[in-house]
Amino acid sequence: MQEPCACCRRRVPLTFHHLIPKKVHRRAHFKRHYKKADLQHGVLVCRLCHRGIHREYDEMTLARQFNTLTALMGDETLSRHFEWAAKQREQ
Repeated sequence: MQEPCACCRRRVPLTFHHLIPKKVHRRAHFKRHYKKADLQHGVLVCRLCHRGIHREYDEMTLARQFNTLTALMGDETLSRHFEWAAKQREQ
């Protein structure tokens, strides 16, 4: 059985979402404060949730404010998107 999306819990094909986007890994702040292994952490999410996350926030905001699953789930805007996604049929 397929693993559910970390955000909407649907059992559909999943993609890997880096909790700290790869685009910022080279920046001095992230090199200084995170180990290489920590920068590779992420969650498996469906395409709808993944697109919603990146549509709402730019990479720097995601890296600084939403770098845990708890932070993503706790955001009101993203939470509404995940609730909507949970009601969608598989595409």
